[in-house]
Amino acid sequence: MTNVDAPLTDMAARNRRGLVLMTCGFLAFSCADMLAKVLTAEFHAFQITWARFFGLMAAVLLMLAMKGPGILRTRKPGLQLFRGAIAVVSSLSFVVAVQHVPLAEAVAVSFIAPFIVTFLGAVLLREKVGPRRWAAITVGFLGVLIIIRPGAGVLHPAIAFVVLAATCFAVRQIVSRSLGNGEATVTTVAYTALTACALLLVPMVLVWKTPTDPLYIFCFALMAACAAIGELLIIRALEIAHAVVVAPMHYSLILFSTFWGFLVFGDLPDLFTWIGSAVVVASGLYTIYRESRHAPVVPPATPMV
Repeated sequence: MTNVDAPLTDMAARNRRGLVLMTCGFLAFSCADMLAKVLTAEFHAFQITWARFFGLMAAVLLMLAMKGPGILRTRKPGLQLFRGAIAVVSSLSFVVAVQHVPLAEAVAVSFIAPFIVTFLGAVLLREKVGPRRWAAITVGFLGVLIIIRPGAGVLHPAIAFVVLAATCFAVRQIVSRSLGNGEATVTTVAYTALTACALLLVPMVLVWKTPTDPLYIFCFALMAACAAIGELLIIRALEIAHAVVVAPMHYSLILFSTFWGFLVFGDLPDLFTWIGSAVVVASGLYTIYRESRHAPVVPPATPMV
């Protein structure tokens, strides 16, 4: 093998590892989503959301112990704090939604986030979006309408919270693009976790209900751990692999969420949800493909964390 081929082979191996890490990361996030839905039966959304971010904060504290306080150095503190605040609204909205909406349907609707990112990128960041990508956005939106079927009275009105969550998540991604120049990923994750836990602390205390059932204690601990593990795995995947290669793994969430929904709650998506999900996923993959040809892709990373 020549020296020219060696880096390509190494990158291919890194991409394969990245795919595995990304898939495992979204599996962990799907597990956290499922446990959050389980906990909504007994606990307030504020408490559940805080616990989920607390798991991420524990990971941040571990990184602080390993790498020192330097990871908190930022040149854009206001933007970092704003991203953390938006993350709270996004995650809280999703938890409220899954209290009433089947998990797979909620996740499917949340896939509008990448399309909103593209739209906001064009409007706010003046990113160039060609007619093919606008067409993909339109088709993806139609896919979501197939799932929601507005006016048909099929889904709970709480699905609106999923739309809010996805919109806030898209704003987070736009902020992340603004932070991308000069701000380390670990710094952004640290500020998101610390800001979210701080903002949710008082509301969480006001609605706090001490879990006494060992099952609920286990669910809280596992949810927090899964959220943190998912975040770390996805960060690592994006560090070692090309983003355009691993980004499509975001859509594995619909498979994982369908599995958990059936296993734990006995829910299976109906035909319209499957059709709409297929349309959304196909449009999303095409959008990623078009972005990969013109600019580095900012993937639809950690949904609703």
